[in-house]
Amino acid sequence: MKLNSPVSVTWVAEYTQAKLLGNDALSATGINEIHNVQAGDISFVDAEKYYDRCLHSKASIILIDKEVNIPEGKAILVTPDPFSAYVKLVKHFCPFAPADKMISDTAVIGKNTIIQPNVFIGNEVTIGENCIIHPHVTIYDRTVIGNNVIIHAGAVIGADAFYFKKRIEREVRYDKLESCGRVVIEDWVEIGASCTIDKGVSGDTIIGKGSKLDNMVHIGHEAVIGKNCLFAAQVGIAGVAIIEDNVTLWGQVGISKDLVIGKDAMVLAQSGVPSSLKGGKTYFGYPAEEAGLKRRELVWVKRIPDLWEKVMKH
Repeated sequence: MKLNSPVSVTWVAEYTQAKLLGNDALSATGINEIHNVQAGDISFVDAEKYYDRCLHSKASIILIDKEVNIPEGKAILVTPDPFSAYVKLVKHFCPFAPADKMISDTAVIGKNTIIQPNVFIGNEVTIGENCIIHPHVTIYDRTVIGNNVIIHAGAVIGADAFYFKKRIEREVRYDKLESCGRVVIEDWVEIGASCTIDKGVSGDTIIGKGSKLDNMVHIGHEAVIGKNCLFAAQVGIAGVAIIEDNVTLWGQVGISKDLVIGKDAMVLAQSGVPSSLKGGKTYFGYPAEEAGLKRRELVWVKRIPDLWEKVMKH
């Protein structure tokens, strides 16, 4: 998330009650989680195994839970709870704004776009021309929708990311990482009934031009869906996954987080994808493998009882 105007690192330190070390002349221009950071951003790290990745990322200002060697030019803000400090900043710069009507006065809706009854459109939403938004669609704040987009009944665009930090004290609890990202839907996209597309934690969840989603598809936070993809019903895609152009996912395919599905790949129904797949091939099963290999494997599995019986006879 980019800030409306730069903020001094000394102000950030004071606001989060953190100890400022390193470059005290910096100004923050954005707030982003580690996988999405740019120069000028504030990020956070609260696990030692990720210190090096965060300290040597593009982030300029880092909330951290202990004093460490500081890369040249950066600033660290030492606080016992970097997660909570980060959330405090998100809430300050991207506060929740309650709605008082079904379509916000700050929404921008293009010509010839049809908004059916009982659609909710939040603050600072932009919808292009020649779109159809069917009944009971919910479009959260700051969503961007292109031209010639169809969104079917009951879809929810821009709900918060499913992102929680587990705390173990007297009892287990989960603290919410507040979302300040957006959903961006490009031109000629069609979204089926009851689909859910989460906003980014700090960046954008993107649905590429010409892609088509069947009913009840879920897209996680900051997933990037390429152009002309086709997803059948009940596909689930976890956060930060990258689905390249022309990918087909058939019914009930599950895609794990932080992976890449290559261009022109096809994943057959009910497959599970825990790691990246190369483009231009067809995959099946769990873990998903090239469909031809997986089918041969299943043939041999079915032969195991007969083979075992033959072994026992000898």
